[in-house]
Amino acid sequence: MNPHILPVPLEKAYRLINHGPAILVSARHAGMDDVMAASWACALDFSPPKLTVVLDKATRTRALVEGAGRFVIQVPTAAQLQLTHVVGTHSLAELPDKLSRAGVTLFDPEGHDLPFVDGCSAWLECRLVPEPHNQATYDLFIGEVVAAWADERVFRDGHWHFEDADPSWRSLHYIAGGQFYAIGESLKVQVEN
Repeated sequence: MNPHILPVPLEKAYRLINHGPAILVSARHAGMDDVMAASWACALDFSPPKLTVVLDKATRTRALVEGAGRFVIQVPTAAQLQLTHVVGTHSLAELPDKLSRAGVTLFDPEGHDLPFVDGCSAWLECRLVPEPHNQATYDLFIGEVVAAWADERVFRDGHWHFEDADPSWRSLHYIAGGQFYAIGESLKVQVEN
């Protein structure tokens, strides 16, 4: 595993997605790996940490998540713009080599049999919290975060440091029609006592 990737305490894991980035969802089941992009992900709870993500019924990744009961949420970087767009607009069903075409490199951290996307800034390993009604009706999945990591070059001490990192580390924020924004400058509120 990349030496810059450090564990994130679970009580700080929500901060990895709290700024609303486009995310990548990856899963492995029955010898198959897939990765898709999603924009509708949200922190849900602190203790234990949970998140929600919308996974459309038509996606192959959803079937893998349902089969395995586990998945990974990762935060792609501005350097992964093209990769994120390709895995978000093509299905494994229509393009069996979509991961290689998109330039996706996967790794498995020791002791974790899940596909993690290399080059991201953060990773959250999740256990599926089954909610059949929400999944069937709203495509809404809940994951309990069981482990989290981030690249120290952009996330350390429980906080993002985009302002100190190379711009290629900025997170992506999807609008529509192939339009993304990278996270902007840091603005801090002055607290009055």
